[in-house]
Amino acid sequence: MVTGARFGSQAERPIPPPGRDKEKTGMNARRPRPDMKTLHPATQLVHGGTARSPFGEVSEALFLTQAYAYPDMETAEARMKGAEPGYVYSRYANPTVDMFEQRMALLEGADAARATASGMAAVTTALMAQLKSGDHVVAARAMFGACLFVVEELLPRFGVASTLVDGSDLGQWRAAMRPETKLLFLESPTNPCLEVYDIAAISAIAHERGARLVVDNVFATPVLQKPLKLGADCVVYSATKHIDGQGRCLGGVILGGRELIENEIHNFYKQTGPCLSPFNAWILLKSLETLALRVRQQAESAARIAEFLSSHRHIARVRYPGRPDHPQAEIVKRQMASGGTLVAFDVVGGKQAAFAVGNQLSLITIANNLGDAKSLITHPATTTHQRLTPEARAALGVGEGLLRLSVGLEDAVDLIADLDAALASLDQEDLAAE
Repeated sequence: MVTGARFGSQAERPIPPPGRDKEKTGMNARRPRPDMKTLHPATQLVHGGTARSPFGEVSEALFLTQAYAYPDMETAEARMKGAEPGYVYSRYANPTVDMFEQRMALLEGADAARATASGMAAVTTALMAQLKSGDHVVAARAMFGACLFVVEELLPRFGVASTLVDGSDLGQWRAAMRPETKLLFLESPTNPCLEVYDIAAISAIAHERGARLVVDNVFATPVLQKPLKLGADCVVYSATKHIDGQGRCLGGVILGGRELIENEIHNFYKQTGPCLSPFNAWILLKSLETLALRVRQQAESAARIAEFLSSHRHIARVRYPGRPDHPQAEIVKRQMASGGTLVAFDVVGGKQAAFAVGNQLSLITIANNLGDAKSLITHPATTTHQRLTPEARAALGVGEGLLRLSVGLEDAVDLIADLDAALASLDQEDLAAE
């Protein structure tokens, strides 16, 4: 048992409020709460992991505390040894953070989870907790810039080598494996070009050689894709994105099997301190209640917007996993519930035209985040992927005319009208050029 072990199970653990602790029997007794694992995701997102204090609050309690008091010295000793469950220090565990972790584990279908201060804290912890000097990592080349830094620049400082591959080429994954390969890492769909990789096939390649697969599932969300069910060993999220979904706070989470999370991940987590603040955990808990509703609405609107853009005269290419012309359309059908909430598209005319479109948008906001209730657009070549060389960007399909749109909760009709008007401004530029 780890120090700072969590109380109870995944089900709600109500504590009778003061003065109302008499056990009711017969017709006055309430039926036991169902096992949360047997309920549907929408129900888990509202009730999962709830632990009520003696005051019987309906909304989850926010425990803003650094440390915890013990009734006696013997209890302090037992908890520090891990011989007795209970809270020790909020860097190790906190009741509000626990509720968020348990709710996420229920939704993901994981045994356990650890919440972190940001998405990159989740990625870095998930990788470094499982690696040591002399190990080797194979990763898909198409990944978020900060993840690329961790794999290519940070891990080698600690003696961990890496090989980057085309994530859609299973032959490259196999060829890159070495006897010392311990982890495979990918994100799917990818940022920003929305490629989709065969998680089941790649996990099989990892397991054949005794390695593990870590999947960054942030673009798909746990509502639309379940990497653990597809064979992955560990899943990471930037909870800053869809899980919060309202642009308010940072957060991350790591999920997987109990042995992995409660031993390897937790020990690194406890000693190095990438923990999530209780306040942010509380915000994320409340956000989870509406996650499924938000993601489904955003995905529906994204599909409509992709359809509109696909036939527009100023658009050279549309990339959306829900479309039949997507390069990995068959994989999308097998492993995703829908095409997701993001659309990538190439504007004819390169950077100048892409900037002109972005600057003419009146409803869609220019920002680098995604998964927000507000629709956000960014130019990856000059923002999220600007640190890459032009050649590296070209190899990933990140052209000068590429825009990445994160579809929000606005009415799709209004978003399409905004895009249409912005694209129409290019006609005026064409006339001016003539």
